[in-house]
Amino acid sequence: RIGPFGKVARRPGVEIHIYDHHPGGEGHLKGDLEVIEPVGSSVTVLTHLFIKRGIHPTPDEATIMMLGLYEDTGSLIFNSTTSRDFQAAAFLLEHGANLNAVADFLTYEMTPDQIALLHELIETRTVLNVHGFDVSVAHGSADHFIGDLAMLTHKLRDMESLDALIVAVRMGDRIFMVGRSRLPDIHVGEILSEFGGGGHAFAASATVRDRTLVQVLEQLADVLQSHVDPRLEARHLMSFPVKTIEPAATVGEVRRMLTRYNINAVPVVENDQVQGIVTRQVVEKAAHHGLEQVRAAEYMQGEFATATPETPVEELKSLIVGHNQRFVPVMEQGNLVGAITRTDLLRYLVARGPRSPDSRQAAEEGGGAELKAREILRLLRENLPEKMQDLLHAMGRTGDELGVPVFAVGGMVRDLLLQQQNLDLDIVVEGDGIAFATAFARQTGGRVRSHEKFGTAVIVLPSGEKIDVASARMEYYLEPGALPTVENASLKLDLYRRDFTINTMAIALNVSRFGELIDFFGGLRDLREKALRVLHNLSFVEDPTRVFRAVRFEQRLGFYIGKQTSHLIRSAVRMGFLEKISGPRLFQEVQLILQEEKPFRAIARMGQLDLLRFIHPELALREEMETLFMQAGRALNWHELLYREEQAQSWQVYFLCLCAFLDRDALLGICERHAIAPRHREIFCGQRAQAHAALQRMERRCSEGRGEPAASEIHGWLHGFSIEVLLYLMARTCKETVRAWISTYVTQLRDEHPRLDGDDLKKLGISPGPVYKEIFAALLKARLDGKAVTRADEYDLVRRRFKSLTTS
Repeated sequence: RIGPFGKVARRPGVEIHIYDHHPGGEGHLKGDLEVIEPVGSSVTVLTHLFIKRGIHPTPDEATIMMLGLYEDTGSLIFNSTTSRDFQAAAFLLEHGANLNAVADFLTYEMTPDQIALLHELIETRTVLNVHGFDVSVAHGSADHFIGDLAMLTHKLRDMESLDALIVAVRMGDRIFMVGRSRLPDIHVGEILSEFGGGGHAFAASATVRDRTLVQVLEQLADVLQSHVDPRLEARHLMSFPVKTIEPAATVGEVRRMLTRYNINAVPVVENDQVQGIVTRQVVEKAAHHGLEQVRAAEYMQGEFATATPETPVEELKSLIVGHNQRFVPVMEQGNLVGAITRTDLLRYLVARGPRSPDSRQAAEEGGGAELKAREILRLLRENLPEKMQDLLHAMGRTGDELGVPVFAVGGMVRDLLLQQQNLDLDIVVEGDGIAFATAFARQTGGRVRSHEKFGTAVIVLPSGEKIDVASARMEYYLEPGALPTVENASLKLDLYRRDFTINTMAIALNVSRFGELIDFFGGLRDLREKALRVLHNLSFVEDPTRVFRAVRFEQRLGFYIGKQTSHLIRSAVRMGFLEKISGPRLFQEVQLILQEEKPFRAIARMGQLDLLRFIHPELALREEMETLFMQAGRALNWHELLYREEQAQSWQVYFLCLCAFLDRDALLGICERHAIAPRHREIFCGQRAQAHAALQRMERRCSEGRGEPAASEIHGWLHGFSIEVLLYLMARTCKETVRAWISTYVTQLRDEHPRLDGDDLKKLGISPGPVYKEIFAALLKARLDGKAVTRADEYDLVRRRFKSLTTS
C-alpha cells in the first residue's frame, strides 16, 4: 500500500519504524521498531507517544493531527473508534486544535461523479445471507478515478443501516474495494486480505489489478463463505447428558440433587417424555414452607417450550428472554438430548457482544471473544512440532471412525494461545475415552494403561511419549477438601469442573471441526486480560488446593488474581478450609510451586496470602529468603551448565531454602504431616543437619585464614551429601571462598575413587575384612592430595603402609 517505497523499505540496511493502527499480516513489512495499536487512527498512536514523552504540539500541528484523527474515525463515530481516540482528541484540543478549521476541511459537497457513483451503488446493492448473517455487496464502474470511495461506502451503510457492507468499484484498470462492518463475526480486514488488502475487523480496503469486476465479485462470494463463522445453533450451546427426576421424587430429594450438581432446574421425565420443569427457586420456597416430603412434580412448570438441536440462537433468545423460560429442553425425535439454560445463553451473548470498554480492541485482535479456526491452525503450525500436529489430526480421524467428538484441553490449549510451547497433551472424549485410547494405540503401535473407575487412560506411544485421555466427566464434592465423586458428562460439564477459566478452553480435533476453539466460560477473555478467575464462588471450598495452583499460575504466567477470586482465597484461608487438605495433597502442590523456574515469587505471594503456615505453623516469610532463593537459582544454573549425567532436583534445593530457618523438630513435623517419602526425608532431616555442621566448620576455617585446605580435607567435609544438599550449601554460605571449595568438590573431587579394588588387595595377600575400608580411605586421601596418581603408586602405598598384611 506504500507503492514505490515498498522496494526502498526492503533494501538491506534500511531501518524501518512503523506507527500504525492496522494489525500486520502475512507479507506485511516488519519494522525494527513497531508501535501498532488497535485504535481508530494512527494519529492516536502518535498522540499518546506525545503524551508519554511530554511533547507539546503547536496549535497548527494540533489542528493538522486533529484533521487526520477526525478523517480516520468519521469525526469519532466510526465503529473502530476507541476511548484512546477520544483521549487523543482531548489532548489535541487542549493544545490549540482549531475545530472550525477541521470542519472547513471535512465538510464538503459531493461532486457529480461521486453522486452518480453513490446512486449506482444503491442500485446494485444485493444482500448475501452467509451462515445466518446478512452481508450487503454493492458494485460500480467508472472510466476514471473517483476519490473518497470510503466516504461513499459510509454514506451507503448509514443510509441503509447496514451491519456489513463491501463495495467494489472498477476505476480504469483497477478495482477498488472498501469494507465496513459493525459485527465482530464479519472481520472485513481478514476478508479483504484475500484480495491483497488489509485493515481491521471493522474497516478495510484493497486494490485489485489484472482482474475483472465479475471475477472479483465471484471470488468475494466464496471468500465470505470461508471467513464468516456460522451462527450458532442449540446443539452448540446445549449441555448433555441432562440430569432428570422421576415424578415420584420429593422436594427434598430434588433440592439435594440441584445442590450436588450445581444446577438450577431439572426436567421431570416419565416414560421418556418430559412432563415439566422444576426450578431451584420453586424447590427452595417449597422447602421453606415445610414441603420437603411432597412430590416435586406437584409444583413443576407444566407449560414450556422446547427446542431442537438445529434451533437458531436468535430463536432461543426469544424463548428464554421473551417468554421468561430459564430452562429449555432440547428434543430430537421425541428424545431429550440436551438442555439450554439462561446462563448458557448469557455466556453466548456476552462472548459475542461488547464486554468492556476494551471490547473493541479485543474484537480487532481476534474477532471479539473468539478465535477462528484458521487462527488456531496458524498457532498450531507456529508453536507445535510437525510430529505433534500430525498426532492431533490422527486423533481427530480416530474420533470420526468411532463416532465420538475429540478435544485437546487444558494447559496445552492455554499455552498455545499464549504462544508458549507446551507438549503435554490432554485429550477429552465425549464418549468412551478408554475405547478411544485403545483404538488409537492399536493404530499407532502404542499401548494403553486404563483406569475404569475414572474413565481415563494413558496412551504410551512407541517413542515413549504419553498422552492422557479422559471420558468427559463431571465432579461433585460431598464435603470440603474431599476427593471428588465422578460421573460421565458432556464436554461443557467436564470443563466446568476445572480450576480456572483460562484452563477451560478446548480445541476440536474431529476432521470437520479441526481447530475450532471451544470457550464456554470466558477463558479467552481472561487470557487477554491476564486475569486468573475461578468458575464459581465455592471453588476453593470444594478443592482448597486450588489456592496454591492460583498462586503458581499467577506467578508463572505473569497474570493477576481477579478481585473476586482473591476475596474467595482469603475467605477460604480465614474459614479454615485449607486445614482440611491432606498433607500429601498439599505437599504435592508445594512441590509443583518449587519446580517453577523462579519459585520465590510464588513463595512471597504465599506469604502475602498467609498460606505458608499450612506447610508448618512456624514457617514464615523472611527477608533473607529472597537472597537464599536467588543464590540457589544461580547454583542450579551453574550445575546445569556442567552438563553432568547427574540431574539435580531443583525443588529439593528450593525446599531446603524454604525451610532453612526452621529447626530440626519443625522439619521432622513437616515430613510427618505431609508424609514425605523416606528418600527425601533422609535428605531434608538427616543430611541437612550434617551439612549445616560441615558448613560451620568450613566457614570457621575460612575465617581463621589458615590457607587453602587439602583436597582430602574438603572431601572429608562434604563426602556423602546429595547434589541437592551441596547446591543448597552453595546458596546458604555468604563466603565466596567456601562456595569455591564446594565447587571444587562437585567438579573435581566428588567422583574420585581409588584405582585399586578388592581383587587387587586379594592379589597382595590381604584377607577381606574391616581393614579394606581403612586401606581404601588411605588410598583415596593419597589420590586426592596428589600423592598416589597411578595404580602403581597405590600398590606402593599399600605395600609400605600395610606391609605386615601383604604377602607379595
